[in-house]
Amino acid sequence: MALSPLLLKMAPARAAAIDPHRIVALEWLPVELMMALGITPYGVADIPNYTLWVNEPKLPESVIDIGLRTEPNLELLTQMKPSYLFWSAGYGPSEEIMAKIAPGRGFSFSDGKKPLTMAKNSIHEMAQFLNREAEAKQHLDEFDALIESLKPRFARRGDRPLLMVTLLDARHMLVFGKNCLFQEVLDNFGIRNAWEGEMTFWGSTAVGIDRLAAFRDVDVLCFDHGNEREMQTLMATPLWQAMPFVREQRFLRAPAVWFYGATLSAMHFARVLDNVMGGKA
Repeated sequence: MALSPLLLKMAPARAAAIDPHRIVALEWLPVELMMALGITPYGVADIPNYTLWVNEPKLPESVIDIGLRTEPNLELLTQMKPSYLFWSAGYGPSEEIMAKIAPGRGFSFSDGKKPLTMAKNSIHEMAQFLNREAEAKQHLDEFDALIESLKPRFARRGDRPLLMVTLLDARHMLVFGKNCLFQEVLDNFGIRNAWEGEMTFWGSTAVGIDRLAAFRDVDVLCFDHGNEREMQTLMATPLWQAMPFVREQRFLRAPAVWFYGATLSAMHFARVLDNVMGGKA
């Protein structure tokens, strides 16, 4: 994902003049920010892949698919006459192109270190811009309450680390490091991240599946994304069946959670983690 750590400047616009029912999200990060504040996007880019990769929060059927995240349908957007556009900073069409359709601004996913902290800051920024400070406080209070309520569920795990992965293709997994969106959730639960290797700004990196054979005495959590056939093919291979965590029955599968989202994805991750690991030694 070619996003930028820099927050793009907000185009001149008064929040009071923005119709919240006609805001379009050109990327999936601002979808979450909006929905955390109780605002349903007027349009969202690439809804089919959103359904596969993001999963939560669900989009109402009324939301209009405006094309690809990298190349939205500019003709359709012009016809829709959005009141405002939100995007992920540095991703998708240029700010100059979008300014011909409607004013807008971008939000950054990460500073390269703590994307969840960045997400909370973005919630506050969007809330101030749209006069939704009360909704932001309520959402962040709910976030804190959820994390606090789930902490006891992981008290019996001991010190066994967790390796988080998702299948990319027949030979590669995406692994998640200590600067990923989920790390601060793991920290709150007292769970160590098993990945100590190379990492990118986004908190994820692609590695050969054979490298997972080095991991012993770990839990491995694999996120699905509509790839059941590929997973079944992988799990039938001798290489996979020889993995230490497979032989020890510590391989866990989970529904899709968006790796480059915000607080709602982090909450979804916490619930998914509880469903597959909570209350277990």
